[in-house]
Amino acid sequence: MQISAKKLADLLGGLVEGDSEVLVSTASKIEEAESGSIAFLANPKYEAFAYSTKASVLLVTKDFKPKEDISATLVRVDDVYQSVSILLKQFGDQEAKSGVSDQAIVGQGTIIDPSAFVDHFTVIGNGVKIGTGSQIHSQVSIGDNVTIGNNVLLYPGVRIYKDCIIGDNTILHSNVIIGSDGFGFAPAEDGSYKKIPQIGNVILEEDVEIGANTTVDRGTMGSTIIRKGVKLDNLVMIAHNVEIGAHTVIAAQTGVAGSAKLGEKCVIGGQVGIVGHIQIANGTKIQAQSGINKSIKEEGTSWYGSPALNYRDYLKSYSIFRKLPKMQERVQNLEKKQS
Repeated sequence: MQISAKKLADLLGGLVEGDSEVLVSTASKIEEAESGSIAFLANPKYEAFAYSTKASVLLVTKDFKPKEDISATLVRVDDVYQSVSILLKQFGDQEAKSGVSDQAIVGQGTIIDPSAFVDHFTVIGNGVKIGTGSQIHSQVSIGDNVTIGNNVLLYPGVRIYKDCIIGDNTILHSNVIIGSDGFGFAPAEDGSYKKIPQIGNVILEEDVEIGANTTVDRGTMGSTIIRKGVKLDNLVMIAHNVEIGAHTVIAAQTGVAGSAKLGEKCVIGGQVGIVGHIQIANGTKIQAQSGINKSIKEEGTSWYGSPALNYRDYLKSYSIFRKLPKMQERVQNLEKKQS
C-alpha cells in the first residue's frame, strides 16, 4: 500500500509541513527508517534522530519546534501515539478471507457466517456459532456450543473449550487456552485430592485481546468473566471464577487466583501474584513482581512490594531498608563507645 502525506494527514486529522504528495509504503522506527517510510517522534530522547532520519514522512506533535532543518515532510498531529496506532493498523491490516477449508472439520448444527473464514486443520465441535467476518486460522480447536462473535481473530493453535463465549472484535493469539479446568480439588482423609468437576464457562466480552500462551480457566460453577476492552499479555494465568473489569491491562507472567475480582481500568505489572477471593478497586496500579494478599478498596491507588504496600509507603520503607547496614554499623560503634 502506498499513501501520500496529504492522505495520511487527512486520515489522522493532522497538518502537512513539506511535500504533501510524497508517498510512503511502510512504517519504521525513526533511527532505522529509509526513504519511502513514515517514522514518528513521540519521545524527546529520540529527537536527535529527527535531523538525520531518512524517512520520507515524520509524524510529530503540533507543538514540536525543531532545532535544526529536517529533510522529511512533517505531519503534525495532536497525539502521536494515538496516530501511530491508527497508522500501524492501516499498514498491518490483511485482507479478510471467507469460506471454510475442505481440510477443516466442522460438527453438526454449527453455524458459520458466510463472511467468516476457517483455515485448514481446524476442528469445530457441534452447535458452534461463528459471526460475521471472523477469521479462524489453522489448527484451532473449538469445543461444542461455543459462541464466537463478529470480527473475532483466532491465531493458530488457539483452544476454546465447550460452552465458552467470545465477544465481538476479540483477538486471541497463538496457543491461548480459554475454558480449561480450574484448579479445584477436595482434600480427602487419606491426604489425596479428589477432582471437583468444573462445569462453568468463560465469557470474553467485546474488544478483548489476549497474548500467546495465556490461559483462562472456566468457572467451577458460573462464569469466569473478562469484561470489555481488557488486554492480557503473553503467559498470564487467570483462574476459575475470576472477574476482570473493563479496560484493565495485565502484563506477562501475572497470576490471578480463583474468584478474585479486579476492577475497571487497573494496570497490573508483570509477574504480579494476586490471591483468590479478594477485590481490587477500579483504577488500581500494581508494580511488577508485587504480591497482593488482601483486598484493595480505595480507587486509584498504587501498590508495590510483596506483600504489597501503598506505593509511596514502599518507597519510604525501601529508602530506610537500604540504609540498614550503615545504621547497624553506627549502633555497634555507639555500643562500643558506651562499653
